Amino acid sequence: MRLRAAGTRKLVLFFDLVPSWLLDMETGGRPSVGQVILLGASSAITALFYSIYRHKYRSVQALKEAKRFSLTDDLQAVLSDLPGKCVPYAVIEGGAVTSVKEVLSSQYVENCRGVIQRLSLKEHKMVWNRTTHLWNDHEKIIHQRSNTVPFDLAPEESGGAVVSVRVVRPLEAVDLGLETVYEKFYPAVQSFPNILGHYMTGERPKGVQETEEMLKLGAAITGIGELVLDNKTIKLQPPKAGLCYYLSGTDFPGLLERQEGQMRWWRILSIVFGAATCVTLFFILRRQYRHRKEKRQLQNLQREFEESRARQRVQQEQHNEEE
Repeated sequence: MRLRAAGTRKLVLFFDLVPSWLLDMETGGRPSVGQVILLGASSAITALFYSIYRHKYRSVQALKEAKRFSLTDDLQAVLSDLPGKCVPYAVIEGGAVTSVKEVLSSQYVENCRGVIQRLSLKEHKMVWNRTTHLWNDHEKIIHQRSNTVPFDLAPEESGGAVVSVRVVRPLEAVDLGLETVYEKFYPAVQSFPNILGHYMTGERPKGVQETEEMLKLGAAITGIGELVLDNKTIKLQPPKAGLCYYLSGTDFPGLLERQEGQMRWWRILSIVFGAATCVTLFFILRRQYRHRKEKRQLQNLQREFEESRARQRVQQEQHNEEE
């Protein structure tokens, strides 16, 4: 009886000292705002990177399954025998750029002619990062203009009948094999008042870069897209079904290897951020589990305390009756 009474007094003392908020930890067991933000951000980034990876994966698989053709004399006959006179996704190898009628001349380089011309003005500046307290390089295209004329892909060494492929809407290609033919950098004028203004605004201009890019005549191009026969004219145009359109200056194996490298890179990023999301979720769930476990223990202690107090009252009543 004395031992039970002593235990009861200890439970009474414990529950008198325990704050009421500790007995009800529903609010304390919830994830913090930082954890929720971290979990949401990592989940969104993982979903974004995985979406890009899936797109790259489908592009690589489409490239591997694409039909490869060379500019041979029987290309027109091959297309004539196909349904719709069309190949949904085809690779044209060994083609050199040839103009149909007119050509474009470089504005800065003599005797430089091509079929696509792109003029760009790019601003270079340093931007102050208030988080890392460092100046970071920043580039911004402030003006860009592209000019193009109709052109074909023809065999580099044509003998006999000439087979050519008309390139349609080349500016829609994701990999356009342009060559930089002119580049000049104009540094920004630095003065003491300007420097003070840079530190106040957090932007420090470095200068403007002027660039001219061209797809020159005779350039070797690997074209990948939809190949169609239209009134005896073979055309290479942007493919359907979300496939990528390429007019690359590299050969097909090199292009495929580069796309596979990009696919692997996005897969690694998806795995890393996916693992971070899983770790964050694990810690949140573990915290919830510990909270519920502690709450159950406290509830058990509270129940034992109430039972002990009830027994103590009964014993006290019995003791009073005996007296």
